[in-house]
Amino acid sequence: MAQFVERLEAHACSWERLAAIEEVPVRVMNWLAERQLPARIAVAAPLAGLPWPEDLARHSDKAGIDEVCAVSKAFGAIAESGSLAMYSGPDSPITHNYAPEFHLIVLDAADLRDNQEGVWEMVRATGKMPRALNLIAGPSRTGDVEQTIQLGAHGPRQVHVLIVEP
Repeated sequence: MAQFVERLEAHACSWERLAAIEEVPVRVMNWLAERQLPARIAVAAPLAGLPWPEDLARHSDKAGIDEVCAVSKAFGAIAESGSLAMYSGPDSPITHNYAPEFHLIVLDAADLRDNQEGVWEMVRATGKMPRALNLIAGPSRTGDVEQTIQLGAHGPRQVHVLIVEP
């Protein structure tokens, strides 16, 4: 876990540890409030059944270009690179990874693997290949303009990881 967190931080991600997945809605609401963002999210279907507050506008569809924040569930993660493995499919719309300005990703600590080969073992264990498996290593960035790094050029400007470790 220590190597994964160190690499996450090196990729300009923020993170926090939760004791239970039921804490996700409260932490998401606090995160939005701390940044004065609207109480509206695109939330992946596996997280839709959590106890979300009534005043939070949410949907489990694809994230549109006007989406400010998406909350997704990682399929797995890679400690050596600090990358999050995001499965594509109905429960994990690929647009969550690219359209919103902010992306909060829930990771079960049990799904952390030492290396990329470990994640591919997890994929093979499902018995089916996803249409895509995106490896996310932090916010989108580019250095095209005057060799200056700009975050959020082709996707989220900020990635925050909620690590659930009971």
